[in-house]
Amino acid sequence: MDLAFIDRIDPSGGPLPLTRRDLGAALRQGEPLHRAFRPNMPGDYIAHMRRMAGEGAGIIQLMDDGAVRAIAVWRTFLTTYCGRRFEIDDLVTAEGQRSKGYGATLMRALEMKARSLSCDALMLTSATWRVDAHRFYLRERYAIDAFLFAKTLR
Repeated sequence: MDLAFIDRIDPSGGPLPLTRRDLGAALRQGEPLHRAFRPNMPGDYIAHMRRMAGEGAGIIQLMDDGAVRAIAVWRTFLTTYCGRRFEIDDLVTAEGQRSKGYGATLMRALEMKARSLSCDALMLTSATWRVDAHRFYLRERYAIDAFLFAKTLR
């Protein structure tokens, strides 16, 4: 797993150092928050995240007081309709840590990452029932541009 797979930032958005030796510990430290948001993730979190990294996914963890306060999972891919797309798969701030600016800082870091990768568009999908999240995205100057239609296959 490449170090480019995971970035850590502080509450101001500044980069925090991470060594190859620290990768497993960093993933384990973010796992409880990530599982709170995605409780149906497969059992072996680190193996799952490594598989995602193998397919081009990345993680940004926002750290404060030695804890992961917010986390995002992202990926990029080329499309026919908007060029290179930067997709945010997951974006979550710890329940007791909301309204402290962590989400906005993480969103700025994601936009900077997208720009550094020469992406043309930054997009995310949010469940229809997540009304508070929608208000946050609209405050962050995101627009509702499309409907996402889904069909469960398994």
